[in-house]
Amino acid sequence: MSLDDRDLEILKTIADIGEASPKRLADETDTPKSTVHYRLQNLREDGVIENDLFEVDPKSLGLSVTVISEVMAEYEEGYHETVGSQLAAIDGVSGVYFTMGDTDFIVTAHLPNSSFVQDLVESYEAVDGVERTSSKFVISTIKEEPNPLRNYDIETLKQLDLSPDP
Repeated sequence: MSLDDRDLEILKTIADIGEASPKRLADETDTPKSTVHYRLQNLREDGVIENDLFEVDPKSLGLSVTVISEVMAEYEEGYHETVGSQLAAIDGVSGVYFTMGDTDFIVTAHLPNSSFVQDLVESYEAVDGVERTSSKFVISTIKEEPNPLRNYDIETLKQLDLSPDP
């Protein structure tokens, strides 16, 4: 399936606003509601939209290369927020994690092909405070679950203290 600009606009709007109401999408994208409904149905049938939560498979969008990078940064007060937010703003980046140990950040990105990796790494290294990076291509994904509740058995969940952090 080939996605056109309207499909991409609808998918991006769902990601930005966190819902897929055809009326709201029609308002946000200036697209007729019937067109939005039709496009959503086609995206489901083609496997781009995976479920009623409107989760999207990056590979179905042509974002078939996953890169995981370790980013080491120069320590200074508040660097985890400043460096982290700059890394998060780079196109293609889907996750930024401030970590303990030798690595300051783990950054994940989904790219259309390997020719984009050099630009991605150069973007990381252009961030003030970044000293060096080490990146890896994902060969195959064994597990990637965006909803953490799906990672537990119901009996285990009932035994955990799941109080929100203050």
